[in-house]
Amino acid sequence: MSKPFRFKQFSVSQEYCAMKIGTDSVLLGAWARLDSQPNSILDIGAGTGVLALMLAQRSGAELIDAIEIDDAAYEQCVGNFEASDWGDRLFCYHASLDEFTEEIEDQYDLIISNPPFYTDTFKTENEERNKARFEDAMPFTELLKSVSKLLSPTGQFNLVIPFSEENSFIELAAKEGLYPSHILQVRGQESSPVKRSLICFTFEKQTIKTQELIIEIARHQYTKEYTNLTKDFYLKL
Repeated sequence: MSKPFRFKQFSVSQEYCAMKIGTDSVLLGAWARLDSQPNSILDIGAGTGVLALMLAQRSGAELIDAIEIDDAAYEQCVGNFEASDWGDRLFCYHASLDEFTEEIEDQYDLIISNPPFYTDTFKTENEERNKARFEDAMPFTELLKSVSKLLSPTGQFNLVIPFSEENSFIELAAKEGLYPSHILQVRGQESSPVKRSLICFTFEKQTIKTQELIIEIARHQYTKEYTNLTKDFYLKL
């Protein structure tokens, strides 16, 4: 059995999850906007539950729900929630996004997602990994339609996507009445191309605040900005 991934205030078991904890999730969980001091949070496609756990650490939200469709990942997510200090605030639903959207009448102050996004070109022989990672498991249009119903009128939706998808995703979001307020574009190193976009959407059109984050100066030598963003979580920062 593999060892749990240890953060400063919680640990995450992930041996039964197709997608392991990576930089994308940690960046998103640390960056997600909490200006509105959300009382209710939803993590769509929870996997290990790491995003919900990070937001439990960062916020005072009384209700933090998660959705996970994969059987093994759902069981692991529930175990990770129960093993944390915030088990009374965390709950995972075993459901697809469309089922959940139809059944739940509540709306959330903050929705967060690290959605699957690779195309057929990158598919592997591992079906679980494919299901967890690839965009056809949760099309962006389906994700945005559900978010537009589940997000409260003053709520915020935060997600991470490939930088190459940024413009088209923003166009799709506008069709559902969602508009970017903050964008963080991420490079591995200064000379690297921008690889990821972290975007915060609201129902209100506003001036977009765009920033850039470089992760490393050199291999395993992290920038001050990256360290400041993630130091409350990573053990060695």
